[in-house]
Amino acid sequence: MRKIFILAAALASLSACTDADIASQNLSTAADNFQIVRRIVFYNGITGEYMLSMEGLCSLGNNDKARELTVTCKTGPNAYKKHFLGLSDNVTYFAEQMEAADVSAYHYRVIFKPQAILPDIDFKGDASELTKSHTP
Repeated sequence: MRKIFILAAALASLSACTDADIASQNLSTAADNFQIVRRIVFYNGITGEYMLSMEGLCSLGNNDKARELTVTCKTGPNAYKKHFLGLSDNVTYFAEQMEAADVSAYHYRVIFKPQAILPDIDFKGDASELTKSHTP
């Protein structure tokens, strides 16, 4: 019975979404997977000058603290750069999507990455410690 209730609640919440809501979420998902080219510009509202501009396959931080922004950009097949930026009363930013993207307005996009379930493990220490006998 509980499963039916959860399924009904999920379907009810999805039915309230508009086509624009679904397309917007799908665009955000694509950008977070480095499939959308963006230009992010930092702007000084007092002087009217652009302070910084980044362009490329960039994802904006989703869980940033207030007055902070992280931008992660894909710079090669397995190369990424992460930028940490502070915002103030007179400094703001805007992100512009540079090209149109083909996303659905009817179906949510879900990306499943099974390799994310098993983490990469980095060993830190001296390998010679593994061969030493530890007798009490």
